[in-house]
Amino acid sequence: MAVERLRGPAASARLATLWLVGSLAACVLVWQLNAHSIGMAALWAGLLCIPLLLPLRGLVRGWRYTYGWATLCVIPYFIGGVTEAVANPQARVWAALCLTLALALFAALILFIRLTAPAATSSAPP
Repeated sequence: MAVERLRGPAASARLATLWLVGSLAACVLVWQLNAHSIGMAALWAGLLCIPLLLPLRGLVRGWRYTYGWATLCVIPYFIGGVTEAVANPQARVWAALCLTLALALFAALILFIRLTAPAATSSAPP
């Protein structure tokens, strides 16, 4: 599905998805830059953002297939958020923010997929 054909709720879901990808990437970058020494923090933060960058081209273009497999790219952030929220009391605020953004991104991806589903045709005999 091309971007120019998206209207209404599907276009809003696409914009929300793009906004959430950027927000989650920013959250992870700031969290890691605050948590580690400056030398390795930039490299580590950049590596942590790779799963968000992989589907970016298809998300921007509104490709429905990309939205489907991009849900798998959210899993590391969900797992990291839950793990840090339980195991690291100093990082609970960042972990909760990362977890909230990951869940919202997952919901936005699913919403886009549902809104852009092809219409079902009735094959019942007359």
